[in-house]
Amino acid sequence: MSLLVEKLRKTVPAYRDSIKEFGKTHGEKDISKVSVGALLGGQRGVLGMLCDTSIVPPDKGLIIRNIPLMDLVDKLPEECLWLLLTGELPTAAETKDLQADLGKRTRVPDYVWKILESFPKDAHPMAVFDTLILAMERESVFRKRYDEGMKKDEYWEPTLEDLLNLIAKIHTIGAAVYRWKYDLGARIDPKPGLDWGANYAYMMGTKDPTGGFARLMRLYMVLHSDHESGNVSAHTCHCVGSALSDPYYAVSAGLNGLAGPLHGLANQECLAWLEMVVKKFNGKPSDEQLDAFARETLGSGRVIPGYGHAVLRITDPRFVAFRAFGEKEGLKSDVFKLACQVYDVVPKILQTIQKIKDPWPNVDAMSGSLIHAFGVTQSQYYTVMFGVSRAMGMCSQLVMSRAWGEPIERPKSITLDELKAKVK
Repeated sequence: MSLLVEKLRKTVPAYRDSIKEFGKTHGEKDISKVSVGALLGGQRGVLGMLCDTSIVPPDKGLIIRNIPLMDLVDKLPEECLWLLLTGELPTAAETKDLQADLGKRTRVPDYVWKILESFPKDAHPMAVFDTLILAMERESVFRKRYDEGMKKDEYWEPTLEDLLNLIAKIHTIGAAVYRWKYDLGARIDPKPGLDWGANYAYMMGTKDPTGGFARLMRLYMVLHSDHESGNVSAHTCHCVGSALSDPYYAVSAGLNGLAGPLHGLANQECLAWLEMVVKKFNGKPSDEQLDAFARETLGSGRVIPGYGHAVLRITDPRFVAFRAFGEKEGLKSDVFKLACQVYDVVPKILQTIQKIKDPWPNVDAMSGSLIHAFGVTQSQYYTVMFGVSRAMGMCSQLVMSRAWGEPIERPKSITLDELKAKVK
């Protein structure tokens, strides 16, 4: 038995009992009010889900299991995964045990590669990536155990097995999609002895003489791992999983949501804007030129990509962590330098526009520029990298939901006529 399973077997029963008891005691109490504006505006701010893996306070940013994100920037993705599942950072022995367990699960079934090779080359890398994840549903331990018959209290264990099997393979699949899509040569198998993030960088085959790209992938996987459960990818995964669909179905669904331009695809749009500005000014513009161009952009009804956030009212700490990384690595890329310069110029302009609630950058304003600086310039692929990381959070939330026995999600809908009647 792995140390992770051993630990969760000790903690899950108490966690499940505490939630059930809390529900019995306080089940009739109101905790949120839904206005017409909230209902018509995407239910933003409406409390409707339980998520213990992370929270995103508007004035603080991402906090994973009570630890502020900035305190996790030096951690490995494996340590972050352990933290998401258990609420505690692992010891060195526990990290090593988890790495060894994942290392035993890395082999991707041959039929997955046959499916990859059957795609037309103009297919979007996210559609390819998502399809390969869904194809592996035949490997689901949860589905096999459910079909055989098991107690509800046991649901979390085969869900955890699916999590470990999927996480052990997902970076291999993501890297293979990259090499296949852009004709970069044969697939590269994971290298024994490398950590999860460094292995992803290695399997992509990007030249990395200083090890900087491997360090970026470690950081990237941690920063994008989770963001509470109300965002589209996590919520979609949660909703599908609440029907007891196994993690392959649920994560695939979440990845479909991540592919949208208002969610995971946003980093691609941010990079495109930065590249356009660099091209327009033949390099990095002056502050005065950037100020004038930003005002012209806003005046024409367009936005500055990467600025503003649905929840945050501060600079996204993930942006801060990425910028600090780029500066520490001494990146000379014009695109990275521009991303830093935009932060120094644009928020001052946005603060003068009354309707803008959040003038500060989110993670997308910086992440793409770092990837680009290390030579991965195919921005259409960036959301796959996001998905490789976000799978950790989505799967961890599924395990926790199964651990306490969360029921199927089924909110009530209302017609416009009924809504009008209620307002009257």
